[in-house]
Amino acid sequence: MSTGGPGHPSQDGADPWSGPPDEAATARAVLDASGTVTHWNDGARRLLGHTAAETVGRPAADLLADPVPPGVPPPDGGPPLWKGRVALRHRDGRRLTARLLVHRLSERDGHPDGWLAVTPITGTTRTPQDDQLPRSAFLYAPNALALYDTDIRLRRANRAMEEVIGVTEDEVRGLRLSEIGGKPQSIDLEEQLREAVRTGRPRDVRTRLRTGGETREHAWLGRIAPVWDQEGRLVAVALAAVDITGEDRARVRLQLVNDAGRRIGSTLEVGRTAQELVDVCVPRLADFATVDLLAAPHPHGAALPALEEGALTLRRVAHRSALPESPEALVADGEVWDHPVSASPVRAVLSGEPVVLDREDPDFLAWVEQDPVRGPRARELGVHSALTVPLSARGMTLGVAQFARYRRPDPFAPDDVLVAREIAARAAVCLDNAQRFTRERETALGLQRSLLPQTLPQRTAVQVASRYLAAAGQTGVGGDWFDVIPLSGARVGLIVGDVVGHGVQASATMGRLRTAVRTLADVDLPPDELLTHLDDLVLRLSEDTGVAEGPGDIGATCLYAVYDPVNGSCTVARAGHPPPVLYLPETEEVITVELPAGPPLGLGGLPFESAELTLPEGSVLALFTDGLVERRERDMDEGYRRLHRAIAAPAPSLDARCEEVISTLLAGEPPGDDVALLMARTRMLDERHVAAWDIPDDPASCGTARQDVSGRLADWGLTELVFTTELVVTELIANAIRHATGPIRLRLILDRTLIVEVSDTSSTAPHLRRAAGFDEGGRGLMLVAQLTERWGTRHLAGGKTIWAEQQLPDRP
Repeated sequence: MSTGGPGHPSQDGADPWSGPPDEAATARAVLDASGTVTHWNDGARRLLGHTAAETVGRPAADLLADPVPPGVPPPDGGPPLWKGRVALRHRDGRRLTARLLVHRLSERDGHPDGWLAVTPITGTTRTPQDDQLPRSAFLYAPNALALYDTDIRLRRANRAMEEVIGVTEDEVRGLRLSEIGGKPQSIDLEEQLREAVRTGRPRDVRTRLRTGGETREHAWLGRIAPVWDQEGRLVAVALAAVDITGEDRARVRLQLVNDAGRRIGSTLEVGRTAQELVDVCVPRLADFATVDLLAAPHPHGAALPALEEGALTLRRVAHRSALPESPEALVADGEVWDHPVSASPVRAVLSGEPVVLDREDPDFLAWVEQDPVRGPRARELGVHSALTVPLSARGMTLGVAQFARYRRPDPFAPDDVLVAREIAARAAVCLDNAQRFTRERETALGLQRSLLPQTLPQRTAVQVASRYLAAAGQTGVGGDWFDVIPLSGARVGLIVGDVVGHGVQASATMGRLRTAVRTLADVDLPPDELLTHLDDLVLRLSEDTGVAEGPGDIGATCLYAVYDPVNGSCTVARAGHPPPVLYLPETEEVITVELPAGPPLGLGGLPFESAELTLPEGSVLALFTDGLVERRERDMDEGYRRLHRAIAAPAPSLDARCEEVISTLLAGEPPGDDVALLMARTRMLDERHVAAWDIPDDPASCGTARQDVSGRLADWGLTELVFTTELVVTELIANAIRHATGPIRLRLILDRTLIVEVSDTSSTAPHLRRAAGFDEGGRGLMLVAQLTERWGTRHLAGGKTIWAEQQLPDRP
């Protein structure tokens, strides 16, 4: 019984290449790496007279009539393919010559190392029928083919080309291409044909046009090639066309998704975000689009709340039409309208899935007639397809986006639904963010403690402890805050801020600033740039109050520090805030860090500056608001001296040290101003958890980098991540080599995640894009985004760093 399986040599001599009924028309033998015959088919017996039993196991050289001719590959090496004529010896002693085609076999292809030798027995002589095959092949080729003479007049067209142009060869023979097509694209193609005749060089062309009387436009890839006769004269030019409409539409759809990700969510305003959604989809996806939101988000899987009079109320937030004045809109922005339970928006909210209706669907007519105004308008415009997609984010459905087509003839296809879902998902997150921000901005944020982090994230970079005390005589509502923000590259952001004043207004302003800092820090802005954006926000908040008379009406200060545990660097900037205090473990010295002061937030137009420190491991950085060191009965200098003594005092833990600072400076008395204190003890990543390499500006360096990465991951016991990490490293380095100049640096960081960083001197940030079918590149970042947990770009003074993070494998 054969054990080799289809297409693989078996252990009992079965031939994996056998199968066709006339396979004996080919003489075929398989040799192992030593040149011994391992398979011998019936065609080989027919050619040389030897049976398989007589041949298998013998050296193939025994079958030769002459010594091995020069150029024949040796048994243990040679090129993957060899061809030539060889003298063989028949079983009866006759000498015969055969032309052999020899393939090298390897275990890599699923075969034992060796050779496959074949030679035809029948069909070796050219026949008149063979001469007719090229003509038939041209006529019935699946691709559209046409031949034009040197005057670009049609001479021949195959059946596929006749279907494309909608006429037969006899009907248009002798016409120029522009006369056959009658479109601007036809004129352009004719010029391309003339250029091929002039230069004698082939060329590729792309175009879009409607052909053969069709109503839909197709995308075409054409190949133009000169045709030469036997004397080397150019006698014609050939045009081959391939319909790439599917690939082209896929590229367009992906570009739409990319544009949506770039354009939607530019602000934290619900109306603006919804309008950005419909603006990006019309007319590229639909001829009319709307965004309608629920009064309250609907949890996934929950039953629909009781409907008033059997209808679900939605509020129109935005709409966009391909026609002026949006004649399709039944309600204006801001108005509410009711939908019966059977309506597609209600079905989408309940199921969490898109609902597609087209003219052939019975539900389409019911949808059209649900509103007395919608039916006449839909018939007047010719609406033939509708798509409703739920806007879902974080386990909640916020509303629906609806799309309609009437100018485009094709209904919503499954790929269109996927694109709409992707865009809606991204927009829903932005809408959810905008709604959350709006609620925070319009609602009193409550007690200060509820706004501060309830638990500070313990990161590898720092150990943190904090305290907050409300001012005496206040309700506990104030504007002081602090935060610890995880950043890329195992770094951490530390922030302390103070909004002047007390009460709900100060607390609301603080909540806005803290939310903004989180958002700005997430895009890896340097401290000075973050403060600049925060300064702009405070100016806008002053305008929002309605009583602002000029800059500075809302007073706020802030200090922001970014600590890197890889090299111990700490970049700090402040905006009118008290400078931090630093405890150095080696000398047990406490110093006040000298920093550029920077103006308070809200003045506008004034610069902020950063300072960079190098912190030894175990240093303690204390960030605080002025209520800690400033009291009516003492000046700030005395407050700093007391703070130095309190921090220098021995303490069993950072939390105990934090408590000691509060006890020493406040002396058990309630503070006259809000006090926020954040202390961070620095840690350094073990140098064994960081690996860095300088990468030469040479594509061949990708292979070396992969080897280095593989070796380091093996040292870290992360062999499960080798394949993915090598692919990510290859794509990022290749992009840096292709698009940047100067030195390239690769760094691996083993932290709570595995971090890959590639730095170069270019300041241009990469973007995901869709590569066309025949593009040689453009897929790298798409692979990185799919294979990693998250990725991003961090701009540096002399370029940028592209980073990507992978989750570490679970360990027992």
